Amino acid sequence: MAKGNINVSVENIFPLIKKFLYSDHEIFLRELVSNATDATLKLKHLTNIGEAKVDYGNPQIEIKVDKDGKKLHIIDQGLGMTADEVEKYINQVAFSGAEEFLDKYKDSAKDSGIIGHFGLGFYSAFMVAEKVEIITKSFKDEPAAHWICDGSPEFTLETADKTERGTEIILHIAEDSTEFLEESRIRELLNKYNKFMPVPIKFGTKEINDPEHEPATITDKDGKETKEPHRQITVDDIINNPNPAWTKQPTELKDEDYKNFYRELYPMQFEEPLFNIHLNVDYPFNLTGILYFPKMGQDMNIQKDRIQLYQNQVFVTDNVEGIVPEFLTMLRGVIDSPDIPLNVSRSYLQADGAVKKISSYITRKVADKLKSLFNSNREDFEAKWNDIKVVIEYGMLSEEKFFEKADAFALYPTVDGTYYTYEELFNKIKANQTDKDDKLVILYASDKDAQHSYIESAKAKGYEVLLLDSPIVSHLIQKLETTKENISFARVDGDHIDNLIKKDENTISKLDDEQKKTLEELLKDVVPSDKFMVQLEAMDSSANPFIITQPEFMRRMKEMQATGGGGMFGMGNMPEMYNLVVNTNHDLVSDILNTEAKEDKERLINQSLDLARLSQGLLKGEALTNFIKRSYDMIK
Repeated sequence: MAKGNINVSVENIFPLIKKFLYSDHEIFLRELVSNATDATLKLKHLTNIGEAKVDYGNPQIEIKVDKDGKKLHIIDQGLGMTADEVEKYINQVAFSGAEEFLDKYKDSAKDSGIIGHFGLGFYSAFMVAEKVEIITKSFKDEPAAHWICDGSPEFTLETADKTERGTEIILHIAEDSTEFLEESRIRELLNKYNKFMPVPIKFGTKEINDPEHEPATITDKDGKETKEPHRQITVDDIINNPNPAWTKQPTELKDEDYKNFYRELYPMQFEEPLFNIHLNVDYPFNLTGILYFPKMGQDMNIQKDRIQLYQNQVFVTDNVEGIVPEFLTMLRGVIDSPDIPLNVSRSYLQADGAVKKISSYITRKVADKLKSLFNSNREDFEAKWNDIKVVIEYGMLSEEKFFEKADAFALYPTVDGTYYTYEELFNKIKANQTDKDDKLVILYASDKDAQHSYIESAKAKGYEVLLLDSPIVSHLIQKLETTKENISFARVDGDHIDNLIKKDENTISKLDDEQKKTLEELLKDVVPSDKFMVQLEAMDSSANPFIITQPEFMRRMKEMQATGGGGMFGMGNMPEMYNLVVNTNHDLVSDILNTEAKEDKERLINQSLDLARLSQGLLKGEALTNFIKRSYDMIK
């Protein structure tokens, strides 16, 4: 029997492992199962190239809980180790980065994800175990070895009587970690971290119907037929799927395969995804994966962190910020890349060159897929637009390369349900919606019902009105105005239609200057100046007498601030201000001027103002109650 000290200069490495990595202590199982997987796959490679003259067979990894003995066993049938290799890989190599680890993390108590980065994967076992044993038999013709360490730098190494190839690691679970002796807890961790590992993982057994036994049909004395019960057999419970969909070629998969895999990833998600994007690249880095577009509608607060990140089928994290562009974190699915370090800090990931390339590749791939879907079935794409537009519009705002590509598939729907690309829209409205200053004005509504009368006024002029109702529309139109040449967006209720798209012709007012001055005085006495800026306008006599609008700039800045941005203008603290446009050519305005009694004049002005407020959804509370009472009085 050999005894010795582990090659580490700092004697208190074990307490430090536990202290610094305690918040992450559950990942010990991931590390040990990953090591077992590596040992199995390495053996497969060596047998394939003829260096290991053994029968590879159908190896699996087994996890066993011995609650009474307070032990957890991880057993593989991989290449195993000789005593010399245990000395080399367990006692020396594992601590090659120990001093760097202590140096870097001595002042930090909570950085997660650093074990693998410093070669400490195996030693994560000591976060939960007071003693660890390794019993291992190499595929080479050498005796088995038995290594024991009790969490101090001292170890013993002796020969063992193990005859089967592979490694068994036995964790003697510490008193403060007895949760890892519960089968339900181990199953939860295996499902979380090892659900798609490439080697079958056995965890106990289960009863299933015997596939080779067809239940016989039994006929009773009355001639009634019944089937005998299925015969049950006990089989290994393999808790993982070693060949998940993303490891296959797209040509091997049908739509139903993608949908089945989505259900496997999200068993509690009952809505089908709209479509998927299969990622598969091997240069300049390796990356595979499947991303799904879920149904999103208008919801910007949809649960993020649903994309799972793997390294060689080992789960790493579902916080993919910095790896996946932010606008795509609303998607779901899997990304797997051996080029992403398994255990590193978030800041390390964001600074990593390979990770940045991966992010821009995913952006490009998603844009290309959307273009392809649009070109191959535009009708279907249009039908799904309202469920995916939030992601696309967010991408147009946040990723310049995506914005450039989005011209090919971003849609601009009208209030009548027609969908245009930007180029189609431009060509459709250029002749009719270019104003006297040669600027193209794109009209839009955000609420078809609330802005109905304004939409109708615009349509009466033959104008197209877009329906742009996503939460970030103010940011998007700002971006389009600064990117596209000589255009502006105007919401249909931002002003009278003739002012939104100013043409050369001027309408002559029926009122002379003195009548206008009298009207202004009347309005000043009745209309609250803290809420409305009064404008007298000569408009078509068929246009409404009183129209309430909100200046485009002010409204847009307030909207932008509400969804992030625009805060520098301080709009969020400003009171709501509206324009009251009074049509001097309407008969009612003339009637107000010609009414003799002051009380009657005021009642007509209040009634007209309230009707205008009602059309904008601004009449509420006491003012609405008074309006209804006044209206009934006028009917009487």
